[in-house]
Amino acid sequence: MSIRKIRFFAGFTGRQAKWLNSMSAKGYRLTKTGKLTYDFDECDPDKYVYTVEYVGDRSFEECEEYKAFLESCGYRVFYKNINLDYSVYKVTYRPWADKGGRVSSTAKNSTFNKELMIVEKENDGKPFELHTETSDRIDYYRRLLRPWNFAAFIALLALILFWGAPIPAIISGCILFICLAVMLIAYLRIKKLKNKTEE
Repeated sequence: MSIRKIRFFAGFTGRQAKWLNSMSAKGYRLTKTGKLTYDFDECDPDKYVYTVEYVGDRSFEECEEYKAFLESCGYRVFYKNINLDYSVYKVTYRPWADKGGRVSSTAKNSTFNKELMIVEKENDGKPFELHTETSDRIDYYRRLLRPWNFAAFIALLALILFWGAPIPAIISGCILFICLAVMLIAYLRIKKLKNKTEE
């Protein structure tokens, strides 16, 4: 029996992986993803484990190459969107992304609405991490920080511009606070990883 779950917000990476692993614990295996939907088939409980990685800063070619590599390791890979953009044709610019991933469109050979990669493997009882080397994990956290750094910069500019207008200034300040909180958490994780490598 297959089921379809609709999730309006499944979290960015960690919360989404946690939810997918909770579905696996209930005996459901992911078979397909849509913009709002996740399709599952029944399986033995805890037979599969999932991890989620942000790839929206990469070019489509890099993502496809990475996906092929993961599949050659025996993993199943699904793309998932972060936002719910239903445009017929749209181009977005990501100034924080790698050179090939800065411009993204709704064309098939693009990472638009394919910003996340869900990776599945059979459960062998070991933690499922794609980045096991400390240097790889540090690089990954740095990549995750890029959009937050950019958003914090824009929020700071908006706060300065709208300082005299109470409501826009409050909104800009709240966005800036959220960005800084996320950045602080990521920087602390990077520092912790660096301390581990030095020990």
